Order: sequence, then C-alpha cells, then structure tokens
Amino acid sequence: MVVRISVGHFEPNRSDEVTDMLNESSKSLTPAIHKLSGLIHYYVGLDREKGYMTNTSLWETHDHAIQMATLPEMLALRSQFEALGIEFIPITNHEMLWEIEPTLK
Repeated sequence: MVVRISVGHFEPNRSDEVTDMLNESSKSLTPAIHKLSGLIHYYVGLDREKGYMTNTSLWETHDHAIQMATLPEMLALRSQFEALGIEFIPITNHEMLWEIEPTLK
C-alpha cells in the first residue's frame, strides 16, 4: 500500500476561508477520485492553529497513488488554493511499512 501526502501552509487567520474552500472542493473531487482505481481511503484535514491543510490518501499501489498528479479536478483547484495564499510543499508517496490496528474496548 502507498500513503500519499499533500500539505499546504497558510496564514492561520485564513482558516475559515480555507475550510470553506476545502469543503466546497469536495463537490468536484469526491466523484472524480471515486473514479480512480486503487483508492482505499482519503482524508482531508486542517490545523487551524498552525495554518496547515493536509490531504492524505491510502492507495493499493504507487501507480494508483500517482493518478492524483494528473487528475484535472485536482489541478484546477490548486491555483484557487494558491490564490488564498496557500503554499504547497512537494507531494510525497510513501510505501507503507507497518500499521497499527485499533483495539476493541
């Protein structure tokens, strides 16, 4: 499995705007990502205090993960997020080495 991580940094005082844009982006991204092969799970998160947004996804293989690099819906949104002042660090794709399963209580 492969974990794909995309991180963007922004001024924390723009957290509400970033939250709104992330929520709005789900309308175009969710159906587009569902059409891709190999998706196991997709997470979108926000650290309001430090000004970071994160898209983390889990894919069956590296080839599946890199489909995101050319997804038109994702590429179209990047410039909109950058217009809000978000600076993206390079996206990374990580071979998963081990995991911890939740314990039942």
